[in-house]
Amino acid sequence: MNREGQLLEALAVAHKAVEIASDKQASDIILLDTRGLCSFADYFVICSGESERQIQTISDEVAQSLKKDGVLLLHREGTVDSGWLLLDFGDVIVHIFTPTEREYYQLDELWSDASLVVRIQ
Repeated sequence: MNREGQLLEALAVAHKAVEIASDKQASDIILLDTRGLCSFADYFVICSGESERQIQTISDEVAQSLKKDGVLLLHREGTVDSGWLLLDFGDVIVHIFTPTEREYYQLDELWSDASLVVRIQ
């Protein structure tokens, strides 16, 4: 597959992660195009969950649904009780935060130069 095909695939993966997070009632979901700003991922999905249980549910559902589509989780960081989980799918990174942790880390501001692809509030 050529680089363009990989980017289209990465964008489809990112959109699927957004859709799954939305289905699991995540709040303030954004999809950022980080190409040109970031060497380790093309897209970031950032969302919030209101409880540890919801964060875990969002994480589990994203990983399981993408696995069914043949997209493997390469790395997972964070813990539910820390209020932040990161799912690394290679070209797509999914960040799931509690609102408090999201406010603390301010990834939205840190990556403010990235192009906003989708925002669901």
